[in-house]
Amino acid sequence: MLKIIPLYAALLALFYVYLSARTIGVRRNAKISIGDGGDDSMLRAMRMHANFAEYAPITLLLLAFVEMQGGPSWMLHTLGALLLIARLSHAYGISSAEAPGKFRVAGMAGTFTTIVISGFWLINTFVISQGFP
Repeated sequence: MLKIIPLYAALLALFYVYLSARTIGVRRNAKISIGDGGDDSMLRAMRMHANFAEYAPITLLLLAFVEMQGGPSWMLHTLGALLLIARLSHAYGISSAEAPGKFRVAGMAGTFTTIVISGFWLINTFVISQGFP
């Protein structure tokens, strides 16, 4: 049974709802029903929402696998918190007109770090469980 990662999944789910509502609000204010209508703020809101939807699920899935495989609680909390902070940072960074934006870059770096550490941990756990040298 998962005990740690559901907390981070829940927090990220609430943030996803916020991003969705924000995108809807920008869409409503700009009177754009489909696409970005050439509006920079609409495009930013859409990409902020879409980027979250692209990266958060796979990263949470990897973290859930780490927990199911007996990953240490300190590592799960560290990676869960890193993912949460990274996604918040990325959203803040992409909302700025400054490109690429240090918060956006830090957000992606934190997300990629979580993915890479989780992936390597799972590969290592698999190799050890299979008795490979």
